[in-house]
Amino acid sequence: MVLNSAHRGARSLAPENTLAAIEKGFQVGAHLWETDISVTRDGALVLFHDNTVERTTDALTRFPGRKSYAVSDFTLDELRQLDAGSWFVHTDPFGQIKAGAVSAGEAESFRGLTIPTLKEGLAFTASKNWPVNLEIKTLLGSAVGFPVVEKALSEVKQSGIAPSQVFFSSFDHRLLDEIKEKAPEFAIQALIGDTGEPKNNWGDLTYDTYNANQAIITPDELRAIVARGKTVNLWTVNDPQRMQAFIEAGATTLITDFPQVLKTILAHA
Repeated sequence: MVLNSAHRGARSLAPENTLAAIEKGFQVGAHLWETDISVTRDGALVLFHDNTVERTTDALTRFPGRKSYAVSDFTLDELRQLDAGSWFVHTDPFGQIKAGAVSAGEAESFRGLTIPTLKEGLAFTASKNWPVNLEIKTLLGSAVGFPVVEKALSEVKQSGIAPSQVFFSSFDHRLLDEIKEKAPEFAIQALIGDTGEPKNNWGDLTYDTYNANQAIITPDELRAIVARGKTVNLWTVNDPQRMQAFIEAGATTLITDFPQVLKTILAHA
């Protein structure tokens, strides 16, 4: 069975990496959800994708004239002051408000949403017994050298979630190696195919599981990797025809902004 993973929550239906998006992913029937772990200036772990906060918050008006808008240059208290939802209402990034998939009332409820902590995301997934894929972002700026693996493992273990329900991924494969050494009970997934790369770099196929950029792989290439005994999850698969092709080619998980669409396709696969 191919798994349906809600990318940053169901981010076509709610502001990415907010508790609203996470809950929406659960409501539409995704098998699991994917999110991003970033580090604040004071060492808190938050769910945030971009290296800087301008795209998905009101940081420019809330904190005008700052020297840096990097996540790692904000304290948790400062990040909590940001509106992480109104941008979605203003931009309708996936056209789902206009299409009627998100009602006007629901869209208005997104205003004022805050950036959640890892602990808050884990509490939700524990309450639903719902698996999660935690991508640890490459440490940049003031976060370089922070013991992110140690802290993330500590918070996951404190949450009481079974190791079988948590998957760790990262483009920084050194972090994955550290997880494997310190907590081998957790599955690790090597991210490959970062933006700008001409093709996915599979290296020497050291890892059992790869999360690969679907934009730079063909179904035939996927079949060849799967034939070598590797598990392959693909991101970010939003086109229904691509979904169908990768299902047939042997993908294990499709990470998508449209879990509601993938659910329908899987029901007829």
